[in-house]
Amino acid sequence: MTQNTYKAAKKLLLKYKSKADFVGEVPSGIIAKAEEALELEFTGSYLDFLQNFGAGDFNGEEIYGILDSDFENSSVPDAIWYTLQERKETNLPLNLLVIYDTGSEELFCLNFNDLDETGDPKVVSYMPGIDMGEQNFEIIAENFGDFLLELLEDSLD
Repeated sequence: MTQNTYKAAKKLLLKYKSKADFVGEVPSGIIAKAEEALELEFTGSYLDFLQNFGAGDFNGEEIYGILDSDFENSSVPDAIWYTLQERKETNLPLNLLVIYDTGSEELFCLNFNDLDETGDPKVVSYMPGIDMGEQNFEIIAENFGDFLLELLEDSLD
């Protein structure tokens, strides 16, 4: 289902270009540098998102990705910078990549230790400041494509 939902999300992003503000295509060298910085390997729909859109905003919803190669001096919606900051400040587990901030102290992350049948990481919730033993890591979506499509459709309602 990941490919179909991601394709539908991609169509919405392209259809409503006036509501979209993304950095655009990210070169493979910068993606490789991001993977190295996080010690993660991007896959599936999220990798395609980075390659085609980078990071940005759709109708007021920020979707974290890659802005440029400076992961130390960046800001939202740079997923690499934000993830590295959360690792330092809240002990964010190394298998998580922050892709969305709900605005209510909950972050949505790709969980690279929990992949679907196509190799896409599941999207889980993470609560900064909550002890690891108390973290729920609730599954928000089975993959990035499902998450993105729902986020885009909700923002259009």
